[in-house]
Amino acid sequence: MAAMERESIRVTRSVVLPLTEVELRFSRSSGPGGQHANTAETRVEALFEVESSSALTDAQKRRVLAKAGPTLRAIAQDERSQLRNRELAMERLAEQLRVALKVERRRVPTRPSQAAKERRLESKKRRGATKRLRRPPGD
Repeated sequence: MAAMERESIRVTRSVVLPLTEVELRFSRSSGPGGQHANTAETRVEALFEVESSSALTDAQKRRVLAKAGPTLRAIAQDERSQLRNRELAMERLAEQLRVALKVERRRVPTRPSQAAKERRLESKKRRGATKRLRRPPGD
């Protein structure tokens, strides 16, 4: 099980993303690290091509394409360690995919209750009375 965890990322209950489908690019970071940042390629860019994925069903692919586009991209350059930045980039990519896969529930239209209507009208009457009292005499 532990070996399987390293080869894939669980995005949702039904979606497990194999690491082979994520392209990692490394470059020099602009973040902290002093002289270390000038030599080590610690910035990580994780790219995921939606159309070529075998982890997603056709319906899931359509949803992700509509919400996030054909390529998901996550960048991490927060840490000095390339390994930690790689983990951060993968987490961010999984979160983007999670958000894109989320199905919004349809709003069920409801009517205001009789009591709510009465409360609304009562507050309008109180407000009107307050404004009437503020008027100068003779209006």
